[in-house]
Parts: sequence; structure tokens; C-alpha cells
Amino acid sequence: MRFLPAITTTRPDWKKKIKEASAIGLDSVCFFLTCLKEVQRNEFYRLAGKSGLKAPFVHLRSDMKPEEIRLLKEKFGAEIFNIHSYSEYPEKYNYTGLKDLIYIENIYNPLNSRELKKFGGICLDFAHLENDRLTDAKKFKHNIAALEKFSIGCNHISCIKAKPKKERGFVRFDSHFLEDLSELDYLKNYPKKYFSDFAAIELENSPTE
Repeated sequence: MRFLPAITTTRPDWKKKIKEASAIGLDSVCFFLTCLKEVQRNEFYRLAGKSGLKAPFVHLRSDMKPEEIRLLKEKFGAEIFNIHSYSEYPEKYNYTGLKDLIYIENIYNPLNSRELKKFGGICLDFAHLENDRLTDAKKFKHNIAALEKFSIGCNHISCIKAKPKKERGFVRFDSHFLEDLSELDYLKNYPKKYFSDFAAIELENSPTE
């Protein structure tokens, strides 16, 4: 199993993170391109290429062209990808020939069996799953059933807070900013079979942290 530090883009410090990752000797990371439009992604690729970083695992956006995915494979050694459900972010391009490498992440909507069959399987975000356990028993039960039926190709690992916050109208205990290692203790409650060969440590903390 490979634990890959993430270069996240939810905050405007992603350029600094690329440089810092290289400076502290990281060679393999996970690219989270979630919040970057095409022009910004081109800048991301330029800086990441200059740093020499490789990204075996990449979080895609639904507005990325197939050629961009091929660039990630050829230039950065990407082997596996995840994407949000099309029920949340509609499909814009045809990924024929690439879908076996792409896994659907569990976030807001319950995992959709018809959609999962069209792709490689599930990208299991443990913190999202734990949040469901704490706030939505019906959705949690549904997603657990899906985990027994479909392949888990990759994981996201982030933290669970003691006190929840509200986001997009939902109560959420999950967070991408780690303050104490105890916020990862919930992972001990999930079976080893839920852990895949590719696990991204999806935190907004700096690479050094």
C-alpha cells in the first residue's frame, strides 16, 4: 500500500506546496486538481514538471479532456484516478479507454451502482464515510453495501473532528485540516479490505506538516 501526500488546491497556496514538496525530498504525491480551471492547471503542470514530482494517483475534474488525462499518465506517471459522481458534476467528455482507471468518490450523494459499473469502481474517502456514519445512517448503510459489491481502487484519508461544522447545508465532522493525530483514530474501526494500494493523505496542511 502506498500512502501519498497530497498537493491540494482548495486554498491559494498550491504553488508553494509544489515547491515545498520538492524541497523536502518528496518524489511521489497525489495531485488534487479539484479547484483549478484549465489555465491554472497548465500552470500547475509547469511547476510540478519543473520540480520533478510524480503523481501515481490524481483527483480529476469532470471538465478535463481525455488528452489531459493522457498527459498526466505520460508526464507524471499517473496510474489511477478518481472523480466526483456525475450526479454532482455532470460529464463533459467521453473517457472511453480510460474508465477502468477512474474510480468514483463517495461524497454528498449515495454511491450509484449504475455509474460505478461504467468505471473502475470506488474511490473510498474514509472521512466522508465516517461522516455518513455519524450523520446519515441510511446513506452509510447504502455505501457500505456498495463497498461489498464493487472494487475499491484508491482511498482518500483525512480527519474527523470532535465538533461538527455546517457546509452546503450539511452537518460535517470531516475535515481536510489536521490539528491532532487523534483525528485519524477513526480509521482503526474500518477493515483492512477497505484499504487499497493507493491512499492519498488529503490534507490542506503543508507538505512539511
